[in-house]
Amino acid sequence: MNKIVIITGLTGTGKSSLAIEIAKKYNGEIISADSVQVYKGLNIGSAKVSKVEMKEVKHHLIDVRNFNENYNVGEFVCECEKAVKDIISRGHLPIIAGGTGLYIQALVNGYSLGDSADKEFRQKLENEAKTNGNIFVWEKLNKINPEKANLVHPNNLKRVIRYLELAQNQTTMLKHSFLNDYEVCMVGISEGRESIYNKLNLRVDKLIELGLENEVKGLIEQGANKEMQSMTAIGYKEWFDYLEGEVSYEKTIELIKQHTRNYCKRQLTFLKTIKGLDICNLEEAKEKIEQFIKQ
Repeated sequence: MNKIVIITGLTGTGKSSLAIEIAKKYNGEIISADSVQVYKGLNIGSAKVSKVEMKEVKHHLIDVRNFNENYNVGEFVCECEKAVKDIISRGHLPIIAGGTGLYIQALVNGYSLGDSADKEFRQKLENEAKTNGNIFVWEKLNKINPEKANLVHPNNLKRVIRYLELAQNQTTMLKHSFLNDYEVCMVGISEGRESIYNKLNLRVDKLIELGLENEVKGLIEQGANKEMQSMTAIGYKEWFDYLEGEVSYEKTIELIKQHTRNYCKRQLTFLKTIKGLDICNLEEAKEKIEQFIKQ
């Protein structure tokens, strides 16, 4: 059975560095499980790996969306599975690394297409409605779920299709984790609260030094606004009030630090809900992964 390594954990605990170290040593490739690093141009605030590091180790699911596009957990799971198969087909070790707990949870628990927008299924029904009329699609719903059909008028096509989508999810699209087809080592890196909070504060200071403010300004000049999904990320959303003159520079920096600490706290709570995740420190994580690979 082919192996997969998953490295997750708190922000600033060394996940990316460990993933790169393991990849170099054991012929691996890295799949990012970070909901911000998927966006082009969001480099500093997401602590994205450098171009040099990407040349040293092949990375997947980084810079796969423009900043004005949306990206959801369903897309991640599908694209992650494709990347895993691609990596294994070339005889390499897939290493999934990132701190977006929702992504890791979806991988472990399984994620059905019905959890996200099933565009192909909807398009098929919309085409049938154009060809045969709305009542034709409504009758499909009435056949499998009369109770729901009685709640909606046949001409409310959007609602009828949604009910059919949910019905299909319940009957033919049961959740399945593709990880079940592999041997998996999954570690979550954590450390003491005081230690990690100090690291996070220093991390934000470093991002500021690297030019985070100018990165945000550059994105805004290209059309980014605070309503976009990408701009709701910590390290980006805080700058809008500052640039509009509503918050001081010092307050903006403090808010980024505060939000980062709060997110870290939520991460730990979330990680504890993921079954099979071994929460440990960085050195323990490295040891567990290497033992797993060498077995």
